[in-house]
Amino acid sequence: MSQKLRILLVEDEDHLLDAIKLNLELEGYKVHAVKDGKTALKVFKEERFNLVVLDVMLPEMDGFQVCETIRLENTEVPILFLTAKNTSEDRVLGLKKGADDYLVKPFNLEELILRVGILVKRSLKSDDLKELNSYKIGDKTIYFNSFELKHDDGTITPLTKKETMLLKLLIERKNDAVSREQILETVWNYDVYPSTRTIDNFILTFRKYFEPDQKNPVYFHSIRGVGYKFTDIH
Repeated sequence: MSQKLRILLVEDEDHLLDAIKLNLELEGYKVHAVKDGKTALKVFKEERFNLVVLDVMLPEMDGFQVCETIRLENTEVPILFLTAKNTSEDRVLGLKKGADDYLVKPFNLEELILRVGILVKRSLKSDDLKELNSYKIGDKTIYFNSFELKHDDGTITPLTKKETMLLKLLIERKNDAVSREQILETVWNYDVYPSTRTIDNFILTFRKYFEPDQKNPVYFHSIRGVGYKFTDIH
């Protein structure tokens, strides 16, 4: 197996960290192991990985928060959660945060290696897909990593995290209606239940940013009884 296959391992239990790292390295992976969420995010921004193996219970910042932050910047890299929590609610929460798989402690190392192999293969298939770091609408460009909207004249409008996440979701699903349920899962993570009016206000803000005529939108649409849609007219 090529050494180019890189795994970020985030686990705060020393004995487990060492055991997983050793076994993955024996399989030919290059493993960068860290013990907390903040370090994991720093390393993730600095290096390229084919997979993130992520413990849920971490000091300061838990695995769910780490996953959510990674997903804001990268929707492609597979994430495998390791957790001592085995309730269906925890599993569902992890998947809603953007995880691809979920393994409950204590687990069999052979099963872990098998799941890692499946997820890494998936990442290799998506390597040729360009990561969505920016997107141009009319005379403005959205920069998702820096939460900015840059105008062709050079002026910059800062975007909130929620605005950026909702824009990214709608653009990734361009020309398709995105349900209110999907927006709740992806942008609000069910922490807060925004009213339809709240989401409508985001769409109105997007129209102010991008639409030549806000009363006759061509990009951002509210679809009664369904959800919302971004239309790419290029």
